[in-house]
Amino acid sequence: MDNFSFYDLQPKISNFPDEVLAGLSKQQKQIPPKFFYDEYGSKIFDQICELEEYYPTRTEFGILQQHSSDIADQIGENSLIIEYGSGSSQKICFLLDSLIKPWAYMPIDISREHMLSASKTIADKYPNLKVLGVYADYTTEMLLPEYAISSVQKKVIFFPGTTIGNLEPEEAIQLLKRSAMIVGSCGGMLIGFDMKKDPQILHASYNDSKGVTAAFNINLLTRINRELEASFDTNTFTHYAFFNPQKSRIEMHLISLVEQTVVISDRLFNFLEGESIHTENSYKFSVQEIENMSERTGFKLIRFWTDPKKHFYPG
Repeated sequence: MDNFSFYDLQPKISNFPDEVLAGLSKQQKQIPPKFFYDEYGSKIFDQICELEEYYPTRTEFGILQQHSSDIADQIGENSLIIEYGSGSSQKICFLLDSLIKPWAYMPIDISREHMLSASKTIADKYPNLKVLGVYADYTTEMLLPEYAISSVQKKVIFFPGTTIGNLEPEEAIQLLKRSAMIVGSCGGMLIGFDMKKDPQILHASYNDSKGVTAAFNINLLTRINRELEASFDTNTFTHYAFFNPQKSRIEMHLISLVEQTVVISDRLFNFLEGESIHTENSYKFSVQEIENMSERTGFKLIRFWTDPKKHFYPG
């Protein structure tokens, strides 16, 4: 297809064994949440997004559907849309359908084959749009294709979802600073923030009645068993998620129900009864905190679009 180009920035791939062993060696045992998303974990997450209790995905879809024309007017003509963590590129269609003569769409993802497949689908759907697929890790320093960056003045980063909340505060600041450098003074960023709300709503969202989120969390141990020949007994761990009001974040843990020893790659890891593996954070934000982040990172807050319940903001 003439409107599709692919750029391989040769990202450094995470070393799953080393990061798991290092994380479990810490005083507070932990495993990075990026390792949730093996093939089965990704399928479970798709199920989470359809749950009644899990509001973020359907809320953001609703916001994009309702306000896409207004967002497109704000972006203007002849823009390069850069999407971080493009995945299946579902949400971008709301924007592409409303944009006025976009110059190009640049999906960036660390999952090479998934990104290639989704990018080609977008290129087929929008034959008059340049699609510039980039295989890269957007959480690190990137040298984006010079052709794309120098050929257009208006660059807008599209970063939907709750991913900014999964980063530690300083990591989020550094990502936003790099983003401001990419788009320059004429560009912008359309980003999703999950807002502070009733802790009961948050608790239900991460402790759904069907146990899908629990299965998502436990699958991390199943993956370690399969790929690292570990000895986790998944029946002796349970999913635990709670809202930490001091840090304004949901924390997800796997709790050991018994005192036990797990073997991974000939190394022994001892667990006390009640000891946890910290698997994910999801920070929640206020408008003031978002404004402060903008000022610290070189952005200026221009517009908010939200849902009637003010659960979620892309702005």
